[in-house]
Amino acid sequence: MRFKNILLTTFTAILYHFSASCAWAQEKSLDATINEAVAPWTDRIFKIIFFAPITIAGQPIPFILIWLAGTGIFLTFHFKFINLRALGLACRTVRGKYSSPSDPGEISHFQALTAALSATVGLGNIAGVAIAISKGGPGAAFWMIVIGFLGMTTKFAECTLGVRYRDIDANGKVQGGPMKYLTKGLAERGWAKLGKFLGITFAILCVGASLGGGNMFQINQACSQFVEISGGSESILANYRWVFGAVIAVLVAVVIIGGIRRIANVTSRLVPLMCLTYILGALVIVGLHLTEVPGAIKLIIEQAFTPDAYVGGLIGAMLVGIQRGTFSNEAGIGSAPIAHSAVKTSKPASEGIVALLEPFIDTIVVCSLTALVIVLTGTYGPDLTSANGIEVTSQAFASVISWFPFVLFVAVTLFAISTLLSWSYYGQQAWNSLFGAGKVADLSYKILFCICIVIGAAASLGAVTDFSDGMLLGMCFPNLIGVYFLLPVIREELTAFQLYAKAIDGQDDPK
Repeated sequence: MRFKNILLTTFTAILYHFSASCAWAQEKSLDATINEAVAPWTDRIFKIIFFAPITIAGQPIPFILIWLAGTGIFLTFHFKFINLRALGLACRTVRGKYSSPSDPGEISHFQALTAALSATVGLGNIAGVAIAISKGGPGAAFWMIVIGFLGMTTKFAECTLGVRYRDIDANGKVQGGPMKYLTKGLAERGWAKLGKFLGITFAILCVGASLGGGNMFQINQACSQFVEISGGSESILANYRWVFGAVIAVLVAVVIIGGIRRIANVTSRLVPLMCLTYILGALVIVGLHLTEVPGAIKLIIEQAFTPDAYVGGLIGAMLVGIQRGTFSNEAGIGSAPIAHSAVKTSKPASEGIVALLEPFIDTIVVCSLTALVIVLTGTYGPDLTSANGIEVTSQAFASVISWFPFVLFVAVTLFAISTLLSWSYYGQQAWNSLFGAGKVADLSYKILFCICIVIGAAASLGAVTDFSDGMLLGMCFPNLIGVYFLLPVIREELTAFQLYAKAIDGQDDPK
């Protein structure tokens, strides 16, 4: 109880610091005041999370990127490329072939997938790809796709654990995610104290990530696109970005009050719509440059290994690609298991199999299309490295279809809202694991989340991106430690589900 009080006091103090900074700013705009308040915190977090123990070819190598990519490679080989072998099984599971009405949980496989996708198929695919290519050259897109492929297996592993160790209360509400499988799973294997420490650490980072990458980055980019289509720096909104954030905050508040069921109902409609809108727009651009596509693909692959001088070398392109790719699909971060834990199923690995579709859709499909659009239109280079990510993508589309930035604004806003909804649930679950599931704790988090929407709209991209990357990527440390410890459990659940699915498939065999 004492520890919970200390944590709650700390969060309250941070919120008070932001509020006081904003309230007493008389000579500066609210936007500038908010940015000055956020920047010092992001600088400290960035230095801690992106500690670089080694340097190769003049490029510092953050340990966190070695940890994420290395785990993806290990798990892919350990599970014998299940990210390729299980694609058909995943599609059948999403359709509900192996489900029963009596299965415990709150939402269907499809709703769980769209709820998790709404947090990943978003601005990481639009703005994130643009940032990666602007900083790391076209080759960075190649490394984003590679990390997406490896991330399919990581998602399978962590989401299987999410369902295995979830809690379901008397009202049928689910509490799940790394907070549960770190504490319960490691306790089963005789590491109770380590599990408790890792669970608390993860929960703290998850709350921070929900306010950063799942909130402030999303609204920041949506607001930037709105400013651009309404006149850019000459727009009246340019100095009052917080107004846009306030409007979105109200809309989000209306939905998140209803919990995961309402969130799942909204995202199950939003995700297919926003994906279709964006993919169709990208395909139009690709279609108009069809003869140039082979050359663009060749350039991306060549630049992945022999990048331009401004990129900073091969290691630079690789690091940028891996960093932005991980931010895009969140594999290994531990966020997706929170959403997938609410699924209706009696076979934990069934949802793990479904979860591997996320990085495939998110990174391999959507990010690849964004990269092709940017490369085909030539909207990248050292002169754009300081631009907002969404502005680069918008310029790429506008260079071919002058009015498409307006369509992109609609897609971006839908992406941002859906991501905000899912991450509000992730943060809420982490918050509850720290302070308990009560009305006061529940309301305090939702108020804080909505305030951060306003802060994110006003803050600069640099401060927001550093804070987002730091807190979100930091979650992978406690999460993947748990995955390694619980590999035998994942193998056990996978075998059980494969036998079950084989039996069901055998019943459908006409022979």
